[in-house]
Amino acid sequence: MSQKEQGAEKSLESVLKDISKGRSAPCYLLYGDEDFLVEEALGKIVDALIPAQDRDLNLFIMDDEAGGVDPVCEALLTPPLIPGPKVVLLPKTRLFYSKTSLPELVRKIADSAESDLPAAARAFMIFLDLAGWSLEQLRDDGWRRITDEQWQAAAGGEGGEEREKWLPRVLEYCAGQGMMAGRHRAGGTEVLEELLASGLPEGHCLVMTADSVDRRKRLFKVATEKGVALSFIRTRGEARQRSLMMDNLREKLSRRGKTLSTEAWVVLGKKTGFRLRDSAEALDHLITYTGDRTVIEPADVETVIGRTRDDTVFDLTEALVGKDLRKALASLGDLLYQGVHHLVILAMITREVRFLFHGKLFLDAGRIAGFRADMDYGPFQRAVYPAVKGLEAELGKGKSLASQHPYVVYNALRNSTRFTYGELMGNLERVLAVDQAMKTTGQDPRLMLERLLIEICGQAQTSS
Repeated sequence: MSQKEQGAEKSLESVLKDISKGRSAPCYLLYGDEDFLVEEALGKIVDALIPAQDRDLNLFIMDDEAGGVDPVCEALLTPPLIPGPKVVLLPKTRLFYSKTSLPELVRKIADSAESDLPAAARAFMIFLDLAGWSLEQLRDDGWRRITDEQWQAAAGGEGGEEREKWLPRVLEYCAGQGMMAGRHRAGGTEVLEELLASGLPEGHCLVMTADSVDRRKRLFKVATEKGVALSFIRTRGEARQRSLMMDNLREKLSRRGKTLSTEAWVVLGKKTGFRLRDSAEALDHLITYTGDRTVIEPADVETVIGRTRDDTVFDLTEALVGKDLRKALASLGDLLYQGVHHLVILAMITREVRFLFHGKLFLDAGRIAGFRADMDYGPFQRAVYPAVKGLEAELGKGKSLASQHPYVVYNALRNSTRFTYGELMGNLERVLAVDQAMKTTGQDPRLMLERLLIEICGQAQTSS
């Protein structure tokens, strides 16, 4: 994670120090996909810029989507209601987006489609505007008429082969929420650029946050030349994410006189996926739960946070394979309680059924020699997986079981022997029928999912 732009050469700490000494900049831009850190930095900067007692009258929070930049400029030029500094805040602005942002937007949508569907939908509507497409064009399987070449040309080569995994449910969510395209187009920013370049009235300050920026845009160049830009880009890799999480949460622990044991850090990271926002929220609960105790242990994390969504997903897929209806329905209830969207749950079930069906086809066709349902994973990796991997070019990368992780392939092949070909074909037809019904009828999604699990787990046949 970076906290500074090269031109400004500022860190958050130095920015706060400058403000405390009366050397505030006329403009601050905080951007990046690590939204927890962006919001945390925003709070510190606003706190430093304007006294708490003046914020009701001299802090103006605005939205550039509806009216563009003209009302923002007007607010920046208008004298404050009471003497003192005036701050105009423009959160989550789209003014810095451009067509070069499309690949990053696609990655954001794909990454958050399962974990945060509303956020994925908001990013998707921006993507549509920038790409020149409409929601109506892509709905009702219209997206399937867009070729891989057309998609890659619009999205900068990002997400062409993988879009079928997330695009249908994002489209359905956008349509169900009545989201409208055309609201996110940035429009002209020339007036704001000229205002920043010529200088704001003394004591006036513009603070902006953005998920992503195009550094080539003149607005970005002016903002960094006349003010300060701080970037908070998500680190890649578990080790880096763990380090970032620990670095940012130790301060919170220290203020409360607490520490986490080494093992507790590991458990917390696994429970939250090392996501800063989720980890910080969990830490607040842990601090309250442990009371006067100074050391937070793994058992505390297990008790307070409980089962993760990944745990519940594993339980659901395990129940489907074992045809354990009671466990399947309980796992479904847990996922819905955790706020997982019904289309995401259906996609999980569909993926499991599809991989079982692929495994059955591979075995029945005699394409995988040497496989036994009782073989260990090690021998499978050495003797069988290379043959499965060899089918990837024939079947298409990313579109079949052959493209998955070896352990996913191993489990799908083993578990497919517990079903007949007819059962798996019937289950595929069932999930497709539920998918269509969810998108075309007003039936209760929970009831539809419960009926689907009853049909899959309630079959009489158990093996081929």
